[in-house]
Amino acid sequence: MERFAAPGVGAVTPHGATMSMHALLNRKRSRSKGFTLIELMVVLVIIGVLAALIVPNMLDRADDARVTAARTDVNNLMQALKLYKLDNLRYPTSEQGLQALVAKPTVGPIPSNWRPYLDKLPSDPWKNPYQYANPGLKGEIDVYSFGADGVAGGDGKNADIGSWQ
Repeated sequence: MERFAAPGVGAVTPHGATMSMHALLNRKRSRSKGFTLIELMVVLVIIGVLAALIVPNMLDRADDARVTAARTDVNNLMQALKLYKLDNLRYPTSEQGLQALVAKPTVGPIPSNWRPYLDKLPSDPWKNPYQYANPGLKGEIDVYSFGADGVAGGDGKNADIGSWQ
């Protein structure tokens, strides 16, 4: 004689024994404790797609921020050079360089009214020194960074950033 019970109560196991409600609930709980491989793979694919879309945009923002920081530094150096010229009636020579803004020059025409114009010389956002030319190629004097690649010329993030821009 077959025995019928309410769903889940007195269920028959594969071996023919009946299971109590408590044993059946414990069995269901043990099956639902983890994630299946398919669920994990779906989550990893979603994370990968999001990373592929978001990370390049964030990298572009970092490059834009470095270019903006370099432009700001160049403008600050130009302002310090203009103050130097107001005090000393001339810009530092190329030999004296930007160092003349932080230490009194010891070569070339020694400025009579020198004072410190900067506490220290900044490096560009790519950790390279800023360049100085007197006379400049694009203006009376030029202050510039070689950009991300550290060499003259280039486009995009590798383009030179100068006082003429």
